[in-house]
Amino acid sequence: MNSSDPERPQLSFFPKTGKSFDEIDNAREPLLQDGAINHPRDNYSVLSAILPFVFPALGGLLYGYDIGATSGATISLQSAKLSGITWYNLSSVEVGLIVSGSLYGALIGSIMAFSIADFLGRRRELILSSLLYLVGALVTALAPNFPIMVIGRFGFGIAIGLAMHAAPMYIAETAPTQIRGRLISMKELFIVLGMLLGYAVGSLEIGIVAGWRYMFATSVPISLIMGVGMWWLPPSPRWLLLCAVQKNENIQGTRETAIHCLCRLRGEAIGESAAEQVDEILADLSYSDEGKEASIWEVFQGKCLKALMIGGGLVLFQQITGQPSVLYYAATILKSAGFSAASDATKVSVLLGLLKLIMTGVAVLVVDKLGRRPLLLGGVSGIVISLFLLASYYTFLDNAPVLAVVALLLYVGCYQGSV
Repeated sequence: MNSSDPERPQLSFFPKTGKSFDEIDNAREPLLQDGAINHPRDNYSVLSAILPFVFPALGGLLYGYDIGATSGATISLQSAKLSGITWYNLSSVEVGLIVSGSLYGALIGSIMAFSIADFLGRRRELILSSLLYLVGALVTALAPNFPIMVIGRFGFGIAIGLAMHAAPMYIAETAPTQIRGRLISMKELFIVLGMLLGYAVGSLEIGIVAGWRYMFATSVPISLIMGVGMWWLPPSPRWLLLCAVQKNENIQGTRETAIHCLCRLRGEAIGESAAEQVDEILADLSYSDEGKEASIWEVFQGKCLKALMIGGGLVLFQQITGQPSVLYYAATILKSAGFSAASDATKVSVLLGLLKLIMTGVAVLVVDKLGRRPLLLGGVSGIVISLFLLASYYTFLDNAPVLAVVALLLYVGCYQGSV
């Protein structure tokens, strides 16, 4: 692509550095040496790098918390003594709507994210997500009747869809090169920590009158912290430059803003290298197709189609395994398996969350040694066996409650260690 290409910003050299596009062309090739890509050192302050990870990752923690808390809240809601409401006699369909309300909302949120993500930017998308988390949690916790509660759950779910889209993108675009992959993986760990927190809160509040209200309301302070934190953080420098390249306007001013944002994200340790890193991002966007407006139909063509089938297929089968259902109904399953007291069932759910956390750590440690595919095949085999045992218990082996517990633990262990 030459300097007269209309897709490139109308700029013959990068300001401040004085480097021409041809000089950058020549400088980019030495990055490949001995088959490895060698990037210049990405200096950063540890404290400055942690906060741009923690605040977006709270969106994942809230998603995990919803799974764990809902597991206990469904039991509290249906208790004649402890629900604190007159409409506690819910049918299985109504309980299912309460449980799946957030999932329906997440589906809508994911669709919305596709159309508003580049317009709003990652930071503002996460701020919107935190606001919807806050409103959804308040409406659910204060719901005077069943329909209002479902609406609150739906709003909370939209927040999940937006957060699960924007959080990994913001982290990937703002994290230092050396720890980028680790931080993206740790976002998944935050989801599991959220589940454990949800199970723990459910266990503590299951014996309180209207305890389900407190379970859902616990999301409120977390969403406030997330919102304030994202408001304080700067936009992604890469997103700022991407918008400037796509619109081909005010690149010089955007470059200065991006440098300022990168300095805030890295701290004083980045020094004068901030300008060089911003110029490198700008060069990458100028030379790649990322700076162009893409059509949705490009996803269904060539190599993109194969990637879409593999990635979309894995996510589809990830959900078909029944993971949300098993986790949302964990306390209910344990209660039917012999832990008749609600408090006993929710306490065992906490152990389930701990197992999930441990298996996440095991997976992180062994995945590079064993490989993704063998781990996936082994885990799915265990999931098939565990779901067969769970279905057998509910169908014709209801006199063996230990089978349900074993199947539930096996399922969680196999799923978290693989899929």
